[in-house]
Amino acid sequence: MSNLKILGIDPGYDIVGWSILSNNFKVDDYGVIKTSPTDEFDDRLLQIFTSLNKILDEYKPDCAAIEKIFFHKNTKTAIPVAKAVGVIILTLKLRGIPYWEYSPIEVKHSITGYGRASKDQIYYMMKRILNLKTVEWQDDAIDALSIAVCHQLKNKKLKKQTTIHT
Repeated sequence: MSNLKILGIDPGYDIVGWSILSNNFKVDDYGVIKTSPTDEFDDRLLQIFTSLNKILDEYKPDCAAIEKIFFHKNTKTAIPVAKAVGVIILTLKLRGIPYWEYSPIEVKHSITGYGRASKDQIYYMMKRILNLKTVEWQDDAIDALSIAVCHQLKNKKLKKQTTIHT
């Protein structure tokens, strides 16, 4: 595809970060889906579904890249976040949008060359890679951008590896 659009997603149930990235690391848009902790949990999941569908309708991405959930310290949120990921994946499947999942270490390594990079290192590289002068630093949205960048970088490497030389 000449103008591949990637939806980057940083999953959660309080906040879902999202981004739309086109070829050559062009940022089309990014933001967050916020749910209210005072709402019933199933209503929060419905809000994620509804908001994600609006984003899909507006930007029509060709594929999605999602951060794999990883719980090291705060395991009490594992099940609610897993449910939110289920809603996100179901939404993509219902729309026929292929998706790939990347671990936080994969994302950090693809962007900085170091899988244990700090947030500041990621943000610095995101500004450079995406040629951004100023950015609204919403952590979850920037994380979603970094996931989309990771997918685009890996996609370019795959194309190079599979190129047939004659």
